[in-house]
Formats: sequence, C-alpha cells, structure tokens
Amino acid sequence: MIPQTFEQWKNCIINDCKINLTKGFAEQRLAVYKDKKNNETQKFVLLYGEQHLQNIINWFKQI
Repeated sequence: MIPQTFEQWKNCIINDCKINLTKGFAEQRLAVYKDKKNNETQKFVLLYGEQHLQNIINWFKQI
C-alpha cells in the first residue's frame, strides 16, 4: 500500500520499517529526494511517480 496521508506514511515508517523519524534523518532524505539528478530519486519517481515524490518531500519537511 502506498500511503496517501502524512499519518499513514508516518505509521508505515515508524511501525513497519522501524525507522526513527528524527530531524537528522529527515534532512538526509530531503537532500536525496530534492536532487532530481540523484539515481535514487530518479528510481523513486519511476516506481511511484512525481506526485508521490512531492508528497514524501512535504512529509519529510513536517518532521
């Protein structure tokens, strides 16, 4: 399931993936996802689409 809301995404990251959503972690991920030339970001867009990338960026900004 692809999360559609911040709360769904947060629950997935914290409970399913067992990742602590710290400010540092969020900053690291934002650096990757904001870089359109990054291979990981390009793969993410291919798999999940540009809209979901923008959702993820906005959700990480909330952390």
